[in-house]
Amino acid sequence: MAKLITEEQLAVQREYITKLRGENALYAQRTGRARSVLTETYGCQQNENDTERIRGMLRDAGFEFTEDPHNADVVIYNTCAVRENAEQKVFGRLGILKHIKEEERPDMIVAVCGCMVQQEHITEKIKAVHDHVDLVFGTHALYKMPELLYRAVKEKNVVVDIEQSDGAIAEDLPIMRDGSDKAWVSVMYGCNNFCSYCIVPYVRGRERSRSADAVMNEVRELAANGVSEISLLGQNVNSYGKDLDEGIDFADLLTMVNGVEGVKRIRFMTSHPKDLSDKLIDAIARCDKVCKQLHLPVQAGSDRVLKQMNRRYTKAQYLEKIDKIKKAIPEISLSTDIIVGFPTETNEDFEETLDVLRKAEFDHIFSFIYSRREGTPAAKLDFALSDEEIRRNFNKLLDVQNEISKRKNEAMVGTVETVLVDGVSKNDAAMLSGRCDNSKIVNFKGDKSLIGKYIDVRITEAHTWSLNGEYVRETEGR
Repeated sequence: MAKLITEEQLAVQREYITKLRGENALYAQRTGRARSVLTETYGCQQNENDTERIRGMLRDAGFEFTEDPHNADVVIYNTCAVRENAEQKVFGRLGILKHIKEEERPDMIVAVCGCMVQQEHITEKIKAVHDHVDLVFGTHALYKMPELLYRAVKEKNVVVDIEQSDGAIAEDLPIMRDGSDKAWVSVMYGCNNFCSYCIVPYVRGRERSRSADAVMNEVRELAANGVSEISLLGQNVNSYGKDLDEGIDFADLLTMVNGVEGVKRIRFMTSHPKDLSDKLIDAIARCDKVCKQLHLPVQAGSDRVLKQMNRRYTKAQYLEKIDKIKKAIPEISLSTDIIVGFPTETNEDFEETLDVLRKAEFDHIFSFIYSRREGTPAAKLDFALSDEEIRRNFNKLLDVQNEISKRKNEAMVGTVETVLVDGVSKNDAAMLSGRCDNSKIVNFKGDKSLIGKYIDVRITEAHTWSLNGEYVRETEGR
């Protein structure tokens, strides 16, 4: 059973929120303006969801928000440890902040939190190299942010909390979401799989499921406040409930959320192939609000590499599950994660991955070149291929998948799809953008009053990674 942060512990943090609010009120009286804070998030949706809670606590403490570091009194970076590139971005940002703090804002509080700093060697590097950082706290100390920030403000010393534990679940934290139509709901935290390349179990801890009551209460409250699309989050949602005594698994939870009035769309991620059950496939097919899309990371196609990755399934087993899904849900949209250049991967192993792409025919993939993570078993392995060979294979992978993605998108031309309008297109300010049920992005011309609404769009043009369409009518959704 997951350990919960107690009401007494949460009460302490509410007291610190009150103290911060008092400090901010005095600051506003003295300067004529409110203290402002900038938050930036790196990594997955779980990190985004954590930042929403950080922002909720900051809002309750009387902070205003800014996107300009030159105007920020507090900067908080919520970090990712999965790939080296994300870490380097954070270190680059910290370098920029050093100059801003020294030259413009000497009282600025700089904080780094999340997965990256849960690794002790990273925290030691920050303390040694980036002495302008005032606060460092890991994933398990998120709920204590008000206390830690207050100490950083008052003590003028570096405050560090990277407690090594499997963590506990903190319910009822304040939360500040960006949008009113969509929301992430975490159903569990941590991971038990210990894939040999992955740092997540070491920085997020072991699997802890929230109670079904806690999840459902959050979903019902969101629906009552007008949120129509719910995305259920976990490092491996297929393991939901195994650590509880409720007799409720993820398929049951999907069915329960499907019954909530006001919810129109349900998405979820991420699923581990070894735990994808026939019961869950049936739930996706049966529940009318569950979007007909599935993200199922394969990572590699070679049985030898899969074994060294500790994925605990074979290529044949994975493809068998894909076949089951397609038979049960013919309209399903599939996506996956693929790592190119795992240390022991040979060119022959890589060809097995290409074979999976051609047989599974994913709608799109998230592909990455292997990133060595200190503290994982794979970090000790020698590389079978050169950097040049790995890069060549990566480009070949993209060529194969791009042809498949374009072909599958072209099959949608002429169809009318229901789209939840997200906002202005990132590629063209004159266009709006939204997602179909199958999660594909559609760009179209329309008035900004359509943002947040469900509309029908006729698909007129297919690109590799998106679709173009024309507005048809407003609709009730799904």
